[in-house]
Amino acid sequence: MHGKLALITGASSGIGRATACALANKGCNLILVARRSERLIELQDECKRRLPDVSVTCVAGDVCDDGLYDELRSLGCLENIDFFVNNAGGAFGKDRVVDADISDWKGMLDVNAMAAFRMVHAVLPAMVSRGEGHIISIGSIAGLEAYEGGAVYCAVKHALHAFHQAIRYETYESGVRCTIVAPGNVGEGTEFAEVRFKGDASKASAVYTGMQELKATDIASQIVWACQQPVHVNLDTIHIMPTAQGGATRIYRSLDDS
Repeated sequence: MHGKLALITGASSGIGRATACALANKGCNLILVARRSERLIELQDECKRRLPDVSVTCVAGDVCDDGLYDELRSLGCLENIDFFVNNAGGAFGKDRVVDADISDWKGMLDVNAMAAFRMVHAVLPAMVSRGEGHIISIGSIAGLEAYEGGAVYCAVKHALHAFHQAIRYETYESGVRCTIVAPGNVGEGTEFAEVRFKGDASKASAVYTGMQELKATDIASQIVWACQQPVHVNLDTIHIMPTAQGGATRIYRSLDDS
């Protein structure tokens, strides 16, 4: 993997950040995309500390904005991506449909569906033309199983899973690999719950109370493993769950917090 080029969206925190560090350890050059420029600079420094000869390019922008795609094209990097980690996304709110805020729905549709699809549209043509490349999208248990209070988040993650299946059908003759990673609860190292509950720390922490959830680094290690497979091996889906989680809402919580 040394010298390969990886593009990661949502790189400033969580799974994106952990994946950037893991790929830097393997000698991958990086293009890091996120909205928070100061976080990107910190991550750039961290990746360079891990392997000083790694090239790290930061692109501050929102995957939902047209300008980001113009900037990526102006860098001339979209033709050379070996690994694209399609990570930007999030859940906003957990109200049932009757009480939901429509602006939350729009936000989830924009970032988890349209922006994710659009990023693939930006990188895929060159991969097909070259006959190589790997697209890894971060799906969810919510893309496999619906639950109350997650109607639209589940819908957009189901859409991403279906989109990935379609591009797998469209590209299997071209040498391009496509993997969707579908985790259960991922807490440590992420801001997922804080974002979902709009900064309400008590609601966010309750998501993981009494269980050993997955860490961002657990997901990053699976992404690196998928990228390291021989070119004739494609991991279509990686469904990774905490041992204590049997489904979207099936969670064993120990009463002993020690």
